[in-house]
Amino acid sequence: MAFICAEQLDFDPRPQLSYVFVEGFYDWVKHFCKDKNKLVKVFAHIFTLKYFYVALEGERITAMTACTQGFAPISLQRDVFTKELGFIRGNFTYFILKRHMVRNSYPFSLGRTTGTIEFVATSPDYRGKGIAGGLITFVMEANPYSAYVLEVADTNVGAVHLYEKLGFKEIRRNKAPKRSGVNFFIYMRKEIEGRA
Repeated sequence: MAFICAEQLDFDPRPQLSYVFVEGFYDWVKHFCKDKNKLVKVFAHIFTLKYFYVALEGERITAMTACTQGFAPISLQRDVFTKELGFIRGNFTYFILKRHMVRNSYPFSLGRTTGTIEFVATSPDYRGKGIAGGLITFVMEANPYSAYVLEVADTNVGAVHLYEKLGFKEIRRNKAPKRSGVNFFIYMRKEIEGRA
């Protein structure tokens, strides 16, 4: 398995990123549309490649994540949502996603030396094989931050265990909005030894 920044690939990874994204976050994005193929088309435009990292088997993307300093690694084009989902549903989806995915979701100051791990997802055929953990480790080694934070839903028990195994510790939890299907958003942090 190879790990690489998505902008260094010699093919357009957006369709595959979108597939992994939709599979990984389907429980959330299905509220906008239940058709996975349509959702893959809708989301293929959002990825700012220089912030995304992927695990590759040949030319197949098996996992993805993003790393920034707390800003969104994506950009949303309203016209794509309205074209694929229709005027009303497309606008609704665009505004909901803009509120929840583009604005800073961290309820605390990050500082200039803290990176954020975002959009961790693994293709269904490759789950449970340690790929996401390897990719996150690669990202933390490839970037200069002295600490990393991430947000995870309390209901995503497998992800919480993975992050704990990688050395992340819970620093805060916030009550999730009603009807989100989540009780709390857990914020976790990992300090990198030897980096100031």
